[in-house]
Amino acid sequence: MERIDVTGVQAELDRLVQRDVYLHLETTNGAYAALRGDQPMAVCAYIRNGRVRFVRGSVTGAGPHRVGLKMEDGWIYAEGLTDWEIDKEGRLLLAGHDSEGRLAVALQLSEKPFPM
Repeated sequence: MERIDVTGVQAELDRLVQRDVYLHLETTNGAYAALRGDQPMAVCAYIRNGRVRFVRGSVTGAGPHRVGLKMEDGWIYAEGLTDWEIDKEGRLLLAGHDSEGRLAVALQLSEKPFPM
């Protein structure tokens, strides 16, 4: 993965507008919180292969970034994104890593379902 290139990510979001795509979205401090005594509880959100169609996608911020997907009836967004790539399957993979390189947030979009 490379640091987010806003122009590149925006072009990929624009390419996926008004298409049925599969979403993987995950946020976590999970096991990291359990290893440190300074956080009172672990939190996580996770969805894999949620099929969505968005009417507008946007990437904002100077870094870490936020990506928002405007749907007809609402929004999906992920904040704290730092890195991205288009993998060999053509999927848009976005991730947010903390200062120690640990995953904190992932937003991934694919025209085919993600492997289970």
